[in-house]
Amino acid sequence: MNFLKSLYIHSQLYIYIAMASVCFLLSFWLPVLYAVAWIVTIIIAVLLLIDLFLLYQPKNAINARRILPDKFSNSDNNPVPITITNKYGFKTYIDVIDELPVQFQKRDFLYQTSLNPNQNYDFQYLVRPVDRGEYYFGHLNIFVSSVLKIIKRKYKFQNQQMVMVYPSIIQMQKYDFLAISNSLTEFGLKKIRRIGNTSEFEQIKDYIPGDDFRTVNWKATAKRGQLMVNQYQDEKSQPIYSIIDTGRIMKMPFNGLKLLDYAINSTLAFSNVALKKHDKVGMISFSKKIESFLPAIQKITYLNRILENLYNIDTQFNDSDFGLLYAQLKRKVTHRSLLLLYTNFEHISALKRQMPYLQAISKKHMLVVVLFENTELDTILNENAEDLQSIYHKTIAEKFAFEKRLMVKELQKHGIQSILTAPENLTINTINKYLEIKARGLL
Repeated sequence: MNFLKSLYIHSQLYIYIAMASVCFLLSFWLPVLYAVAWIVTIIIAVLLLIDLFLLYQPKNAINARRILPDKFSNSDNNPVPITITNKYGFKTYIDVIDELPVQFQKRDFLYQTSLNPNQNYDFQYLVRPVDRGEYYFGHLNIFVSSVLKIIKRKYKFQNQQMVMVYPSIIQMQKYDFLAISNSLTEFGLKKIRRIGNTSEFEQIKDYIPGDDFRTVNWKATAKRGQLMVNQYQDEKSQPIYSIIDTGRIMKMPFNGLKLLDYAINSTLAFSNVALKKHDKVGMISFSKKIESFLPAIQKITYLNRILENLYNIDTQFNDSDFGLLYAQLKRKVTHRSLLLLYTNFEHISALKRQMPYLQAISKKHMLVVVLFENTELDTILNENAEDLQSIYHKTIAEKFAFEKRLMVKELQKHGIQSILTAPENLTINTINKYLEIKARGLL
């Protein structure tokens, strides 16, 4: 039974059979071809028996292994390495069909190669998950054929391998390296000119050209007989919270990824950068209720707790209660903090309904409201309107885009900082805003 399950016909065999069939057909008019047709049929049958012997005489002549990590990074290209060993004594032709998790909705995976005798072969392919959760891989199927290409033998390996898909760890590590090396400005992150002097004193050092003369330490200069300046560093241990709205508006998808997942990936990367800058980080998620609250703590291992918390967040189909958020902040966050609120409003009227709560929050804290641009409208906005229907579509699209800019003005009017960003640029723009607020001493 296992023999029949592993036996497959190679497509090349149908070509051989077609050749024999043509000979039989033509023999109706050319009788001499009748004998040729039978000779071709016998040759095909003999080759079939030889191919069966070659492929099935060794029991386990192919070994294959799929190497999966413990975690995948959401919204990133994750490599899946596969290694194959050919123990046949002849050259084989390999078809690899991997049974990918149902979340990828991909049923046409095929990788083809050829292996020399006793050769080890490694390759990898990329998968891009767009949802967090558990992903189950099915069988790794290897179809082997010889140079005769009459039949294929199927080998099966590794069923039901599970991988957890977490928020974008790859994105976090990318910004982590830049934060450690103080090279954040090299990755599209703008350099902010410092205004005023709200930094903490660090040390006295020798003056070098370019240092601010206002920082000259005259007492130290008199003692050393050369110019000495005070060196300052950013204030540390400031509490920073990422607040994620999990209401229905955050379920809107862009490039296959929900707004919520963009916010989650940004929260993870931003929290890591803030910790590297020696600030305290915490997070809150809310909709109709406060779903999670992590107080701000300055501890690098705290990032693991934030990661696990972010993994379990999901969107709800309710309108979010900003009044409840205000009450929670008033009760639990007693020190002035930087609050990054990831939310979205599609209409100015929706923003105005929540404005009293946003104003109340901003009186005690440094509030930054993150809004998302509707990048799906870009195509409509950039194309020429050539008929009445396209004029309607472009007018409506421009109205939505204008309302987004109007929301930013409305927030500024009430003294509330904001970020209006395309979803894919969210992390960069969030870190930019954080560096700007730190540099200007607004917190």
